[in-house]
Amino acid sequence: MNYLYLIIGLIVVIGAWLLATYNGLIRRRNQVQEGWSDIDVQLKRRYDLIPNLMETVKGYMKHEDKVLTEVTEARSKAMQAGETDKAQAENSLSGALKSLFAVAENYPDLKASTNFAKLQDELADTENKIQAARRFYNGQVRDFNTAIQVFPTNIIAGMLSFKAFNFFEVAGEEERQNVQVKF
Repeated sequence: MNYLYLIIGLIVVIGAWLLATYNGLIRRRNQVQEGWSDIDVQLKRRYDLIPNLMETVKGYMKHEDKVLTEVTEARSKAMQAGETDKAQAENSLSGALKSLFAVAENYPDLKASTNFAKLQDELADTENKIQAARRFYNGQVRDFNTAIQVFPTNIIAGMLSFKAFNFFEVAGEEERQNVQVKF
């Protein structure tokens, strides 16, 4: 009879551990998805700001069509990018925006424009929020990936097909370089 209680107790303990492990993995996966959603919200805000910024800039920068075209194309690619290509497309858009602001430095009337200054501030604020959302997402990805890789949780994660998430990171060495504008 004592063995029966011991076996039942062992089954209950193992069952409770399995349930807690599974729920913990689900909670972490949801946090990663929340982090990705936060990034999407800030990217949408940036996508909405860029056309207004472009319209403001167009009037001042008549002969800078190349820079304006690059920003427009980068925005389009970023908006259409799938989840796997999102980080690279967003990094390209960030680079194009940096080029735009670097070129804008050569137009004193544009820099003095209230609309441009306001849009530039809003875009800078949005970029800061995107960076914060990326850091949050990457932290959640780190925690989730660690959880599915450590023993004994990795056994449960493997049996239930939990897959590691990719970090949101800079795509290549060219993305890490400072923007250089040459005339």
